[in-house]
Amino acid sequence: MLILSRKIGESIVIDGRINVKIMRVEGDVVKLGIEAPSTIPVHRQEVYEEIQRNNQQALTKQSTVLPKLPKLAGAVKP
Repeated sequence: MLILSRKIGESIVIDGRINVKIMRVEGDVVKLGIEAPSTIPVHRQEVYEEIQRNNQQALTKQSTVLPKLPKLAGAVKP
């Protein structure tokens, strides 16, 4: 893990495309501004983890078996 010291108004750049700027410090809370291309999703960690859990559940959840429709007279056969 890289640990950096930054003052209000200072930034760090990640991969030349993501800019993280220190906006404010309020007590023990740091407000960050993040500029990233729209193709790069940016989430709080707890939101990211929830998305990952939901994606994993969607992959492992058993799909519901749909009932077969009755054959209609004169239907086109494949």
